[in-house]
Amino acid sequence: RIQPPGDGAIVFSAAGRDFLFQIGASDAMALSSMTGFARSHGTSGPYTFEWELKSVNAKGFDFRLRVPPGWDDVELGARKRATELLSRGTVYANLNIKRTAAVSNIRVNEDVLAAVVRIAGQLAARIDAVAPSIDGLLSIKGVVEVAEPEADEAEEKAARIAVASSFEDALASLIDMRRREGMTLGDILKQRLDQIEQLARQAEKAPGRQPDAIRARLAEQIAVLLDASDRFDSDRLNQEALLMATKADIREELDRIASHLSQARTLLDKGGAVGRRLDFLAQEFNREVNTCCSKSNDLELTNTGLEMKNVVEQFREQVQNLE
Repeated sequence: RIQPPGDGAIVFSAAGRDFLFQIGASDAMALSSMTGFARSHGTSGPYTFEWELKSVNAKGFDFRLRVPPGWDDVELGARKRATELLSRGTVYANLNIKRTAAVSNIRVNEDVLAAVVRIAGQLAARIDAVAPSIDGLLSIKGVVEVAEPEADEAEEKAARIAVASSFEDALASLIDMRRREGMTLGDILKQRLDQIEQLARQAEKAPGRQPDAIRARLAEQIAVLLDASDRFDSDRLNQEALLMATKADIREELDRIASHLSQARTLLDKGGAVGRRLDFLAQEFNREVNTCCSKSNDLELTNTGLEMKNVVEQFREQVQNLE
C-alpha cells in the first residue's frame, strides 16, 4: 500500500510496517540497487517459520523460490508481489517451516503382532530357541505404526496467512536495503560524471587542439616531406593537410560526450529502474572516448583521453549494480 503523506515524501506500507522515502518536488522515484538481503520470521500456532531473501545483479528479473513440501501454494502470491515491486535482479527466496508441539500417535498393529507370535510359536515347536522379547517383537517392521497427528485446518490456514504476511515484511526490508544502496550508488555515479565532464573540458583546452599548434605541426611534417623530395605538389599537400586536420578534430565527439552527460544526470535525478539506459550511455561514453584517443596526435590529449576512458569504465561498472 502506497500513500502520499505530503511534504515531498511517500510511505510504503507492508505487513504493518511503514517505510518512508523522501523525494523532492521534481523527483519521481528513488534509485535502487539490484543487490540486497533480508530476513523475517514468525510463529503461528504450532508453526514457526523464517523467510530469507537475497537479490543479485541480473539483466532482467528472475524469482527463484524454495518452499517445504505441502506449501507450494505460497509461491503464487510471493511471485506476484515480487514482480509488482521489483523490475530487475535475481531474487532467491527460501522458506523454512517447522511444526512444534506436535506429538505423534503410536499404534500397535494387532493383526501383524498376532501373526508374528503365531509364527514364533510354530518355530519354537521345531527348534530349540529362546522366546522372542518384547523389544524384539516391536522392532519388527509393521508391528508398530507411527502416525503423524492430523493437521488442524484452522491452524494451517492461519499459518499460511502469517507466512504470506511475513514474506511482505521481508520483501519490504529487501526493497528498503536496495534503495539505500541505490542512493549511495547514485552519489558515486554523479561523481564519475563530474570527473568525465572535467576531463572533457581539459581535452577541449589541450594545447595540441589549438589551430596554431595543429598548423605548426602539419607545416613541420610537410616541410620534412618537401625536403625529402622535389616531386611533391605543394597545393595537393595543403589540401591533404586540411583533410588531416579535419579528421583529427574531436569537436563532434566532445559535443556528444556533453549530450550524454546531460542525459545521464537527468536519468539519475529521475530515478526508478534506469539501470539499462545508463548502461547504454556508458557504452556510448566509451565509444566517443575511444574515438577521441584514436584521433589524437598530441601526447597530452592522449593521456587525458586514457584517463577519461578509465573513469568511464568505473562508471559502467557501478551502473551494472543499478536496477
